[in-house]
Amino acid sequence: MSIKIILADDHNMIRDGLQSMIEKETDFRIIGQASNGRQTVQLAQELNPDIVIMDISMPDLNGIDATRQIKEMNKHVKIIALSVHSETSFVRQMLKAGASGYLVKHSEFKELVEAIRIVARDQLYLSPHISQQLVQDYLKYLPVNESNVFTKLSPREREILQMLAEGKTKQEIADILFLSVKTIDSHRQNIMNKLNISTFSDLVRYAIREGITEL
Repeated sequence: MSIKIILADDHNMIRDGLQSMIEKETDFRIIGQASNGRQTVQLAQELNPDIVIMDISMPDLNGIDATRQIKEMNKHVKIIALSVHSETSFVRQMLKAGASGYLVKHSEFKELVEAIRIVARDQLYLSPHISQQLVQDYLKYLPVNESNVFTKLSPREREILQMLAEGKTKQEIADILFLSVKTIDSHRQNIMNKLNISTFSDLVRYAIREGITEL
């Protein structure tokens, strides 16, 4: 069964060029073209496509709001953004609106083909350039005071927490780390104080929740 596609872009040449290339793929079928966001929403409602390839900067209704409206109308329609904008603010807004893919317009055509097939399988596709930018932005703005097991406990404390949660006795931990039982007992108390946890069962649950150990 072929993948039904709508092309949304305010430039006729881009739409026609994409259609001529996309239709060479035997499992793709272009069922409509739209030159603005509002027309795209209407076509998506009338034609029930599998995928909409969506420009962001379009007249009447931009691609981000058009994506949001289409997803509210039919959550099964997948949206792939194809835009000149590579800034992460645009990517985040498109993903938040419900897009399943994002490519920049200078991407090679084979990447678009790959993105269509991946998104059609209900998976997310971001071009490598976009993914790299998102990760860099995330790391840049990662809160320095983020609260989790890696900021609250020292490496030694996490090591002991994991072994405690996995059921090792204080003596076994002491033997493994070449420490005294008294030192392990002191570490355990410090861990519980830092985490504001009063029972061993809560300590185990915390370790599992934070990914330090598994059930």
